[in-house]
Amino acid sequence: MSAVSTVTVSVPATTANLGPGFDCIGAALTLYNQFQFTRLDTTEPALKITVTGIEAERVKTDDSNLAYQAFVHLYQKLAQTPPAVHIEIVLGVPLARGLGSSATAIVGGLVGANQLAGAPLSEIEVMQLAIAMEGHPDNVVPALLGGCRLAATASDGGWEICEIPWHSNIVPVVAIPNFELSTAEARRVLPANYSRTDAIFNTAHLGLLLRGLETGTGSWLRAAMQDRIHQPYRQALIAGYEAVFAAALDVGAYGMVISGAGPTLLALVETQLGESVAAAMKAAWAHQGVSAEVMSVKLDTQGARFS
Repeated sequence: MSAVSTVTVSVPATTANLGPGFDCIGAALTLYNQFQFTRLDTTEPALKITVTGIEAERVKTDDSNLAYQAFVHLYQKLAQTPPAVHIEIVLGVPLARGLGSSATAIVGGLVGANQLAGAPLSEIEVMQLAIAMEGHPDNVVPALLGGCRLAATASDGGWEICEIPWHSNIVPVVAIPNFELSTAEARRVLPANYSRTDAIFNTAHLGLLLRGLETGTGSWLRAAMQDRIHQPYRQALIAGYEAVFAAALDVGAYGMVISGAGPTLLALVETQLGESVAAAMKAAWAHQGVSAEVMSVKLDTQGARFS
């Protein structure tokens, strides 16, 4: 494929864990960050970054920008000097809220660089670079490929990626509060070891979650979203968690989980209940003094798109 001078990449937000699927399952959602990469003449500065959209002022515009670091990383993989580039970023995914904003930057930078370079790497090779940069697969894989994905290490040390069927009657509702929770802080509260009982509990419930997502069986989903690995320890970091959880279930949600490391909360509901569950979650948090953006979204099935 011949090289191009401009490429635009749209990357979906992601939600990871879905309760018992800690660090191994993630799903792409219909919220997006957009990254446009344009080659610059060599007489211009080597890097120009402009950012618009939500919280744009918080995104770095020098060579520490994560999308640019991913862009450079791919060229280093090719043993090539990265071209001078103008990166235009349009943000639609909130930062540091557990919706995979860093994964969008990594995937956007890698896909953009690969296309500007003439697409020398396959999608699988780009995915492997993304996992190595992020350190784990649960956000970058669905951000790149779309859908709901389970990642497991292969016998040769690589990755096996399995698409998880998602029933059309299951709708994600995301409740994004006006406060942040760093991944590092959310990791610090987790124990170093778990009991055999808790390991068995999560194994069983992850299996049930996969079948519940595939079939849309409500009773399976209600049981399946329970977790003993991360959520019991992280709930205390999220003000109003119990109230929002109770409100979502009262209106008919199958269950509610922490999205990624939080603080965004994610409910899975029947299609016709999406708006009412969203309203109940928003009202419950408001009653706790927390302003939140709450919306019924969909599963993104395409992943990163470029043009």
